[in-house]
Amino acid sequence: MQKSVRYNEGHALFLSAVARKEGAKRGYLSKKTAENSRWHEKFFALYQNVLFYFENEQSARPAGIYLLEGCTCERAPAPKMSTTGREALEKQHYFLIVFGHDGQKPLELRTDEESECDEWVEAIQQASYSDIIIEREVLMQKYIHLVQIVETEKVAANQLRTQLEDQDTEIERLKAEIIALNKTKERMRPYHVIHENEDPDIKKIKKMFLVSVQGFMRGWLCRRKWKIIVQDYICSPHAESMRKRNQIVFNMVEAETEYVHQLYILVNCFLRPLRMAASSKKPPISHDDVSSVFLNSETIMFLHEIFHQGLKARIANWPTLVLADLFDILLPMLNIYQEFVRNHQYSLQVLANCKQNRDFDKLLKQYESNAACEGRMLETFLTYPMFQIPRYIITLHELLAHTPHEHVERKSLEFAKSKLEELSRVMHDEVSDTENIRKNLAIERMIVEGCDILLDTSQTFVRQGEPSSAHSMAQHTTNLWSLLPVFFKSFTKSASNSLLLHFFLSILLCHMNIKASEH
Repeated sequence: MQKSVRYNEGHALFLSAVARKEGAKRGYLSKKTAENSRWHEKFFALYQNVLFYFENEQSARPAGIYLLEGCTCERAPAPKMSTTGREALEKQHYFLIVFGHDGQKPLELRTDEESECDEWVEAIQQASYSDIIIEREVLMQKYIHLVQIVETEKVAANQLRTQLEDQDTEIERLKAEIIALNKTKERMRPYHVIHENEDPDIKKIKKMFLVSVQGFMRGWLCRRKWKIIVQDYICSPHAESMRKRNQIVFNMVEAETEYVHQLYILVNCFLRPLRMAASSKKPPISHDDVSSVFLNSETIMFLHEIFHQGLKARIANWPTLVLADLFDILLPMLNIYQEFVRNHQYSLQVLANCKQNRDFDKLLKQYESNAACEGRMLETFLTYPMFQIPRYIITLHELLAHTPHEHVERKSLEFAKSKLEELSRVMHDEVSDTENIRKNLAIERMIVEGCDILLDTSQTFVRQGEPSSAHSMAQHTTNLWSLLPVFFKSFTKSASNSLLLHFFLSILLCHMNIKASEH
């Protein structure tokens, strides 16, 4: 007998009382019952991510509780009824609460006013603990950033206070010097009376000398002030963050230079020579195989040469680094990577088949012995583009970590990062689906009369192994799909040269004999 779920009823009653008095949204709604599909008016109260409903507004005990975490809420069309009840239905507004697991029927509710219906839908959509956690993380990041700014301002304020104290001390010292100079001037007054008839040229020279000394001192004080300001900024957290950001950009340029060089070697040392070899009288490889192995390689090289030139132009304008517009140009062109990644496994299979030709294998080893290849094989160069999109995602993640929230490029870089992550997920799913279809087709060809079930794209290849049968010690090669397990039984020379294929579909067991010529 299945045990009932236990919960803290006292705490649930307390929360229902709080929801009835202080809930985010309260009011009467019509609820559709699951037994007889009738509508009953109940008093609903939404508190955080829990929805309570009562028989009426004065009820102290809730009639039911719904946990809204992980559910979705949306407007629903009115159910179809006869013409007589259509006018009454037009005055009703329906919405559904769909729970996030199978087997749970959606909760159907309705209101008399459209505005009230929209308010309920919006309130339920916002009643999610996970959304609050995400908002809290965003606010915490902003709070940490503001704390860093405040700490920097405090350090700057302390430095300015120290400078003011030093300047006050300097003013006191200068006042003392002025007093001493005035006393000296009083003592030297008879001497000045004697020299009143001094030559005007000498006076002019002395005046020019004093002006030059004053200009020198003013320049020295100005340079000293700016030196202190620059040194304070260099030691600040903002400057340290900008240095790390610039270093990430410089590393990105170096990595892009290396990647363009690898693509250049792939195109000029392998693709173009193999195209010429395919056009010879006795071609070691066909043009179709060359296109299959090097699909979009030359286009990818041209695209990244343009992107690399743009990066170098931005570095030339350092310290002003604006990269968002470059990614805006690059993102629409990255769909060529989808074709390359989707074709990658197939290109390696075609290359492996071509290597069985001795002439092609000899020619390929000659190309790989080129000094520019540095001992790397063709398969290595074909693999480099597979990691470029993840490398861009990591670089943008590090770049955003050192980009302030108020930076002009932050939104554009976040948009580029989200687009690259979406493209990476699509490419991963397409590669998985393509490999699954190829494996299913390869096994389907082994069956003489074919198998339409394996041609269904919903069949997912899980694994392949060699378990032992319970009735025999002979090994069996097993191919397991998500919806259809298939077993290929091993055979001996003395057997009837056939394989026994078992299909298990629900409780139906089918046996088919297939020839083993393709085993």
